[in-house]
Amino acid sequence: MAELDSFRTTRWLRTLHLALQSVLLLTFLAGLNYVARDHPWRTDLTRHRSYSLSPETLSFLHLERPVDIYATFTDTTENPEVRGLLREYETATELDRGKIRVTYLDVYQDRRKAEDLGIATPNALVLVCGDRRHALLVDELYHLNKKKERESFDGEQVLTSAILDVSSPDRKKIYFLAGHGELSPDQVDAKTGLSAVRDQLRARNFEVDQLDLTVARKIPADASLLVDVAPQTRFTAAEQEVLRQYLTANAGRLILFLAPGLSAIRLGVDDLLLDWGVLVDDDLVCDTGPENLTEDNDLLIRAFQPHPVTQSLIEGSGLALRFGPTRSVRPDPGRSSGNGLTTVALAATSTTAWGETGFRLGRVPLRRNPGNIHPLPGMSPPDRLGVVVASERVGVRDKLPFSVRGGRIVVFGTGDLIANTRLPVAGNWNVFLGAVNWSVDRESQLNIPSRPIQRFQLSLSADSLLNLRYTLLLALPAGAALLGLLVYWTRRS
Repeated sequence: MAELDSFRTTRWLRTLHLALQSVLLLTFLAGLNYVARDHPWRTDLTRHRSYSLSPETLSFLHLERPVDIYATFTDTTENPEVRGLLREYETATELDRGKIRVTYLDVYQDRRKAEDLGIATPNALVLVCGDRRHALLVDELYHLNKKKERESFDGEQVLTSAILDVSSPDRKKIYFLAGHGELSPDQVDAKTGLSAVRDQLRARNFEVDQLDLTVARKIPADASLLVDVAPQTRFTAAEQEVLRQYLTANAGRLILFLAPGLSAIRLGVDDLLLDWGVLVDDDLVCDTGPENLTEDNDLLIRAFQPHPVTQSLIEGSGLALRFGPTRSVRPDPGRSSGNGLTTVALAATSTTAWGETGFRLGRVPLRRNPGNIHPLPGMSPPDRLGVVVASERVGVRDKLPFSVRGGRIVVFGTGDLIANTRLPVAGNWNVFLGAVNWSVDRESQLNIPSRPIQRFQLSLSADSLLNLRYTLLLALPAGAALLGLLVYWTRRS
């Protein structure tokens, strides 16, 4: 009994207790890490849930194939919202064998790797899944105000939509019509080529090909969209019937660019467009307002109606379309209602423009002729000329409580909007991409709200920084030492 009360025994027992406590602590930490690894749990305490993906996004992330995201940021401190969002996608799929993998790539320092991946644009996101690719500029993930400043962050909605698009087993195929003197996607000429728009569409996971109706005589079954850019000769009756059957019976989609010079009657598409409630005037749009013309006398279009095609133009305030020679296009006021057809003018000229019908004779007046103005419903003020029209047919079958999606048409009153020389204009590319996405039903259907951008910056003067340095280097260690002395003195006494 005396041995148990000895100082040596007490010291050994205390040491054993400490060892057991250390073992228990290490075991607890190991078990906690094991549980955290296999059963992670996170809580987002931020006000706007900046570090959480929406339930809708999480429901879509059970992917069959992995998606690699290459972020070509050149600065490690820029775009913090995008970096945080990419981390959330990686974290959300960690337990699913890492189906989303993010790689940061500097296209200037890692040129060989960037060239192997076909990436040459900095400040972009390139999504790759197998042989499918989808490219996004960083600015597409933000909502810009009138001053082109980032106002809110739409990254989750845009990026989730892109992930679903690139991982989808179906690849949309776009055919550019040929055989009537149209602009070609195989041409690299600045004015008559469409090679730039072809490359942009392929980067967004579209398959692009050409279709000559004078040879094919039918629309391929894999055609998701037809694009006809500036036809110069007449469509035959057989070709018109092929297009009519494709649009009506097969719920087809068509984007048509009609340059002034040939009337719709001479092109042979007047009856087809009338079936869709679209009137194409045989005129040339003129405007004397200096703010509506560029130095090259290109027409600037700034009036838009809300629509999925023009959504990016309206949100990115200040964007304008830059048209070359343009004719007026408008909804047919005499079209019958109640047949499921919806026709709307998407873009219109300024109120100082007019349509000149005698342009072939060189008689272009220097003033506006009110007789050549057709009011556009929905535009404010309505005395404008429409230059872009969209038409959609939605039908109800057998009195069912739901509608059946029909065909869609978008008609532009110009022929060179997407030519290589004009595609770099932000408004031109945005409206064409909007028309493509709307035509193939790729417009975003995700109900994910935007997030406000919150940035915090701590500004310290030289004196404040010096005081902070002394506090960290001297005051805190001195306080800890004083606390230790107090504990020691208390235990001694």
